[in-house]
Amino acid sequence: MRFKKLAAIMAMVQAAFLAPGLAHAAWLESSSEHFVIYADDSERDITRFSQQLERYHAGMVLLLGSKLAAPSPSNRVTVYVVKNEREVRELYGENSKYVGGFYLPRAGGSLAIVPAVQATDGAITWSMVVLLHEYAHHFQISTSAMAMPRWFTEGSAEFFASGKFESDGSIWLGRPANHRAGELLYARDVKAADLLDPTEYDKRKPGSYDAFYGKSWLLYHYLTFSELRGEPRKGQLSRYLALLREGKGQRDAAIEAFGDFGVLEKELDRYMAKSKMGALRLTADKVPIGEIKVRALAAGEAAIMPVRIRSKRGISREEAPALLVEARAVAARFPSDAAVLSALAECEYDAGHDKEAVAAADAALKLDPSQVNAYVEKGLALFRIAPEADDTAAAYKAARAPFLALNRIENDHPLPLVYFYRSFLEQGREPPQIALDGLVRATQLAPFDQGLRMNLGQSLMRAGRRDDARNVLLPVAYDPHGGGMSEFARKVIARMEKEPTWKGQWDEAEEGAAGDAGK
Repeated sequence: MRFKKLAAIMAMVQAAFLAPGLAHAAWLESSSEHFVIYADDSERDITRFSQQLERYHAGMVLLLGSKLAAPSPSNRVTVYVVKNEREVRELYGENSKYVGGFYLPRAGGSLAIVPAVQATDGAITWSMVVLLHEYAHHFQISTSAMAMPRWFTEGSAEFFASGKFESDGSIWLGRPANHRAGELLYARDVKAADLLDPTEYDKRKPGSYDAFYGKSWLLYHYLTFSELRGEPRKGQLSRYLALLREGKGQRDAAIEAFGDFGVLEKELDRYMAKSKMGALRLTADKVPIGEIKVRALAAGEAAIMPVRIRSKRGISREEAPALLVEARAVAARFPSDAAVLSALAECEYDAGHDKEAVAAADAALKLDPSQVNAYVEKGLALFRIAPEADDTAAAYKAARAPFLALNRIENDHPLPLVYFYRSFLEQGREPPQIALDGLVRATQLAPFDQGLRMNLGQSLMRAGRRDDARNVLLPVAYDPHGGGMSEFARKVIARMEKEPTWKGQWDEAEEGAAGDAGK
């Protein structure tokens, strides 16, 4: 009798956990105006996470006065939540010892990968700080094409990322960046002069870790609250930015706006020693958000999610075969799941199997014509096939077809515009004006994609639009995380200034460098 009672109790418990609408962990998708989140989590937690990110976006809009048009569905930031930081580091790859989360800006596919985020009320965790910091970069480059000094870019990102979310929907921004306290106290010092005159910083830049991020936050925080409170330096930050827009150099603009760097340094020392610093509390009515839709992933889509995350992060040709084995195994279990087949098409493409990629994409679209990724993977595979076709003109026309179909269902997806332009270039034909206009529009839709900016800059140079090319390339050249691509963009700009008639032609060695920079 006791066993019957125990069985009945266990059945009720199981039914409670499986009942629709109740909070239990499972792969879920949370869709909002600016974000799509995938997490193996409860409906309550993923909803709260979405609300916090949307309120954060609204807070940046309010404080910076920069209203962004709502992105097309594919141009939202997709956030993949994985188990822990160890998995984040595995996905990141080399040099990941201190990586707590990362962001990849891509036209039609920007993504962030973070460990399980505790979307609780109150102070935020380190993984949330990382995500908010990277989204601040995404937001600012989306709202301004102006190349900003590195200290300003990083200082403002730290300012906004030091947030706090309250249960009543209000948020705090500009709180003390406590995660930088140890850096400011114990790391090698960085002076205000080093931030405002980057040539000085480059001269003395140490090989060891220094206080650049912390000092950048301190300077931005001090100048921002001087603006807000009407303190002695009120108006100076605005003046500095205006001078930069007028074309003044970083050092000259800083001297004209802020005066003696030594005086500013002493003020920053006193400011850091204050027991209390300012912070901004924005009530819920000041940071309104739209509808958030949560859905449980079907069994097949949930099963393919680990494969999808690795594929979206990007894998090498050497890694692709092993991941394809996993994707094919899931597809064998769920042959009628369009999302699974779409992910399979991407894995086939990554492994160099173009015909198989097209077949998987076609199968996905037959089941669900709204599978955006299937159109993209089919188009990419056909573009790779086209150069070897007997009739290349017909092959490129066929390669454009999936992107044209995608354009019909999502008019502001940037990739159809990019590949329309490329379809001419890859055939050795001069792209018509409508194709160049399309590439310009794609960059407007995805200004955060630096590779796309490089392509547009070089295309504008070929078209003789040197001033436009320079303006497009400047944000790439001064991207603090741009690496080789930024270095290459600086070389392009320097050569443009040195050779007034140069239109971007390269010899073989230079073309190799250009290709490496764009990877």
